[in-house]
Amino acid sequence: MSRSISKSIGQPVIDTHLKRPEVDLHVHTVASGHAYSTIEEITRAAAAKGVRGVGMSDHGPAMHGAPHEYHFMALRFMPEWLNGVRVFKGVEANILAGGRVDLGDNFLRDLDVVLAGFHVDCGYTGTTAAQNTKAMLQVMENPLVNIISHPGNPAFPIDYEAVVKQALATGTALEINSSSLGNARCGSKPHCMEIARLCAEHGTQIAIGSDAHISVTVGEVAAAVELALAAGVRWEQVVNRTLESTLKFLNIEGDVNI
Repeated sequence: MSRSISKSIGQPVIDTHLKRPEVDLHVHTVASGHAYSTIEEITRAAAAKGVRGVGMSDHGPAMHGAPHEYHFMALRFMPEWLNGVRVFKGVEANILAGGRVDLGDNFLRDLDVVLAGFHVDCGYTGTTAAQNTKAMLQVMENPLVNIISHPGNPAFPIDYEAVVKQALATGTALEINSSSLGNARCGSKPHCMEIARLCAEHGTQIAIGSDAHISVTVGEVAAAVELALAAGVRWEQVVNRTLESTLKFLNIEGDVNI
């Protein structure tokens, strides 16, 4: 995992190597249709890096090339542990209007982790910040939704303070997505910084995810860690900081070892 140190003038030096989550809850497999590694390859890469858990969070069925609903039902065949890594069966669902996502509650309740986020051309028709905010606030009212993925996406402007307060009220985590700070969703960084700052101010939980689409980037979240800490987020606010904290956040009982 890469090492990144903040050296901004007037800012404390932050060694993100000393703060890295044990679990990466935002990982895509070949089932997403535009990712390039199997869960076998992903867990082997995770184990080699000391990542103790991964979220198998393939895109919901409204995404082009995404798996059929049955894929998420069939995750029951996936073992909890693979190559010494805890596998969290999940989805990155697409937010729709009216507080809905593109996978029914009958599927969601059997998953370990549910991420929900806005994606282009996936059934959401809102066009304004007010509409986007309303949809996101409504989605967080669903107790089956655990994490809002990449809420700093500038393609879908929102009222950040309203979203941060709703996340706090509903126990939902807001994601700081490392891919958004690199090769995806260009222009996200200042939006992610503002979200992280507000989370620090209000005590809202965050998740730090790689959004990996290939095994070599699983667990590569140094940029997101650096941003979160620079914004004042306390490490205890990061729900996936350890395997134990991840299980507690997701209300999953079980041993932290095989």
